[in-house]
Amino acid sequence: MNTLDAMNVFARVADLGSFTQAAHSLGLPKASVSAAVQQLEALVGTRLLQRTTRRVTITQDGQVFRERCRDLLDDVEDLRTLFQPEGAVLTGRLRVDMPLGVARTLVLPRLPEFLAAHPRLELELSSTDRRVDLVREGFDCVLRIGPLGDSSLVARPLGGCELVNVASAAYVRAHGKPVRLAQLAAHRLVHYVGTLGARSPGFEYLDAAGETRFVPMAGTLTVDNSEAYMGACLAGLGIVQVPRWGVADRLRSGELVVLLSRHRPAPMPVNLLYVHRRHLPRRVQVFMQWVADVMRPMTQADTTRRLT
Repeated sequence: MNTLDAMNVFARVADLGSFTQAAHSLGLPKASVSAAVQQLEALVGTRLLQRTTRRVTITQDGQVFRERCRDLLDDVEDLRTLFQPEGAVLTGRLRVDMPLGVARTLVLPRLPEFLAAHPRLELELSSTDRRVDLVREGFDCVLRIGPLGDSSLVARPLGGCELVNVASAAYVRAHGKPVRLAQLAAHRLVHYVGTLGARSPGFEYLDAAGETRFVPMAGTLTVDNSEAYMGACLAGLGIVQVPRWGVADRLRSGELVVLLSRHRPAPMPVNLLYVHRRHLPRRVQVFMQWVADVMRPMTQADTTRRLT
């Protein structure tokens, strides 16, 4: 294995803290990964990783070497594509993550056209409500809907995702249609939390001053993923607050009904996130621009700011 390839292997092991996970993500035998790291350690004359039977940790010298590796590998990638014309063939593997609803409803129906335009790309698509770790899990970029929180990642804002309050037509027939916030006391909310055991704040809305408020509500069901959330709504188990684009067809068919349209939550920010680099590989840049184009009709004017 040449030195550049060995450096790439070492960086992945250091990021993941595991020879096994690094081998899996790179599609290499574990023995080859171990040999690559040993090759580098012999080359630089120092121990880069501490190995035990239970875990792998990076040494102080390894930390310094990893940062220089990243800089060098980014520079090599930039040089490799420096003179390629805009229409040059993209190659390599892309690992991306996005919410399941976005993948199923928006991205996957359009994905054949992207892959047809770039047939030499290999795409690994993760779709989960869990917030993946870009560095440890080796993702090139992720699409996130909702607040970002503190992060060392770079965010490319795509806009705001309009939310609506909806319930099934069957629920409205059985329980009536609330037209004032005070009437929510007689209704049920399907509660959504990131982790079961957490407490849902209730029905969210913007007041006249643009401040976010909550109305605590009863509910017999709490879920922790978007598929169950929508499934519960369709089953008539209560009111949910969801992106309009995700329910547009069901609203048109009458299967779902909009409630309290003057009391909606604030739009949810939509961002593409990636690890800070001086030079993003062109395949990542092209994919992110394509996702931004796919999402554009579903987002409002930018309501978020770039994070660094």
